[in-house]
Amino acid sequence: MWCLELLIPLLLIISDGNCQWNIWLPRDISAMTNSCVVIPCSFMYPSGIRPVRGIHGIWYYGQPYPQLFPPVVFKSLTDIVHESYKGRTKLLGDLNQRNCTLLIGNVGTEHSGRYYFRADIGGANKYSYPDFAELKVLDQPNIDIPEEIVSDESLELTCYAPDNCPDMTPEIQWMYTDYLPDPEFSSDSLEESNTAVISNTLTFTPRPMHNGQLLGCRVYYPNTTLVYERLISLDVKYSPRSVWVNVSSEVMEGSSVTLHCEVDSNPSPRISWRFGDQELLWDTASNISLFLDDVTPENEGIYTCVGDNGYGVMNTSMYLAVKYPPREPVVNDSMTVVEGTSLALHCNTMGSPAPTLTWLKDGQLAGSITAGELSVLEILEITPQQTGQYRCLVENEHGRASASLNITVEYAPVFLEESKCTVVREGVQCVCVAVGNPEPTIEFYLPDLNITINETDGRFNFYTHTDGHMSTAMIKLREKGERADNSGPAVNVHCSMSNIYGRESVLLELQQEKKYMMAVIVGTIGGVAVIAFIIAAVRYVGQNNKKENGNPRQDVVLENPALYYSAVKKDKQNLRKKVGEDGDYQPVGSVGGLERQELNYAALEFIGGRPSERASGRGDDGSNYTEIKAK
Repeated sequence: MWCLELLIPLLLIISDGNCQWNIWLPRDISAMTNSCVVIPCSFMYPSGIRPVRGIHGIWYYGQPYPQLFPPVVFKSLTDIVHESYKGRTKLLGDLNQRNCTLLIGNVGTEHSGRYYFRADIGGANKYSYPDFAELKVLDQPNIDIPEEIVSDESLELTCYAPDNCPDMTPEIQWMYTDYLPDPEFSSDSLEESNTAVISNTLTFTPRPMHNGQLLGCRVYYPNTTLVYERLISLDVKYSPRSVWVNVSSEVMEGSSVTLHCEVDSNPSPRISWRFGDQELLWDTASNISLFLDDVTPENEGIYTCVGDNGYGVMNTSMYLAVKYPPREPVVNDSMTVVEGTSLALHCNTMGSPAPTLTWLKDGQLAGSITAGELSVLEILEITPQQTGQYRCLVENEHGRASASLNITVEYAPVFLEESKCTVVREGVQCVCVAVGNPEPTIEFYLPDLNITINETDGRFNFYTHTDGHMSTAMIKLREKGERADNSGPAVNVHCSMSNIYGRESVLLELQQEKKYMMAVIVGTIGGVAVIAFIIAAVRYVGQNNKKENGNPRQDVVLENPALYYSAVKKDKQNLRKKVGEDGDYQPVGSVGGLERQELNYAALEFIGGRPSERASGRGDDGSNYTEIKAK
């Protein structure tokens, strides 16, 4: 027997001198269920004791002391043993040779426990050894699994089976290894403390895909039906190999959005959502969701999900775009500038998508249309015509907004063509019109008299009027338009206009209203001629009627005939405007309109005459018609 052979060298070194009560047996021993197990054992007793009738021994289960009535496993003097051990135990050693090796057959899990030996040398020389052998009955093999299995690192898994039954030697096979990359197998047999164990080692390099995969070890005894299996699930540790998040998305301002993140790693990582340098949310899990409510443009940006499980770190980012209508643009303040100044008008706004920016002046396009958040309208050497309201209009598909500013251009006075002197019925009327900003001040200067007129004078009627940036001034001179000797105009008038940016003086041209005078003269002469013709015609008709009726002659008496003649047709808009209580008038528009005046009509009324048919016509003088009434 192999276990007895192991004990012989030990027995040979036992010395009779100085011997005490001692025992040697394995502290731990194992066996597969329904197999057998041999517990190797050797004992010693004091050398002064001489066995009288030989040495006897007892194996107990659980307790070494008989007074506690432990179950008897084996007894050399009798066959009386505990029910669970009947027919199962056999002493393989020779007690007289101090060998107490025990065989237990057909073991079950109920036989697991501590086994004690008691020696009976004879007489009072009986001793229960406190040392024990603990039997573990296994229903499946043991697999030695490392505390940590890390992806991409070589792994060794060893399956063990006890080999403590002399009549049966087990064999080991690995199961479910077909999916493993290049697996290697190696067998070995170990003996320690007179117990034997066989092993089979599986070597391979796991990958993340092997996490959770099953592996199995099968132990079987040839020529028997005894088969034992154990399955394990691989717990492969690996760093995050994928981090899944929402695809980049667009949301409207004020809406809600949920950002999902899932991380594939083992163990579960610490997942966090980050926005810039700010950590918004974290948890130790395989997934996490970040909920954003009532989003604003400030929520737009890059969101990053970070997974960290101690074996590695991985992150994935997404971009959240917030769409919103353009904000009210920010433009320059309204300003007043001097003519010739160069300006740059800025319009800033925000919107998503990027809005278009358009500059308008008084409702008309004033520059190019740009896209973005800034538009600059450059005005080089500004002119008075560029005074007005400038509006920046911004719009995108979600809305529009605008902002305005006013630009006022200040400039030196400018003389207008309407400025002149005109002969009128009362004398000469001089009008001076100028524009400027600030509105110009107008003065008249008469160099012949060395007089500057800027207020009402006894000889002049001075009138001034301001309309926006236009100033109009007028004076009337009670003078003839020409000198008596026809040597030139009797009036020499200068107009002076000024503001803070400059002064200008011009000589006003005298315009004779010849057409007007001719119309009055021709109209008067024509009217008199028509009247004379009508009177002659009336008398002729009266005399003929008298002859026909035999009546004595009666002359038609025209008592104080009332002669009504028209005034010159006046331009309602541009000719005159009453400026005083004395009946003087001032032109406010084009004084040249007097040239287009014409005689409208002349009327005669006879009292005591006989009615006659109306006569009308158009004369060379331009009159419309002539009407005669007799009452």
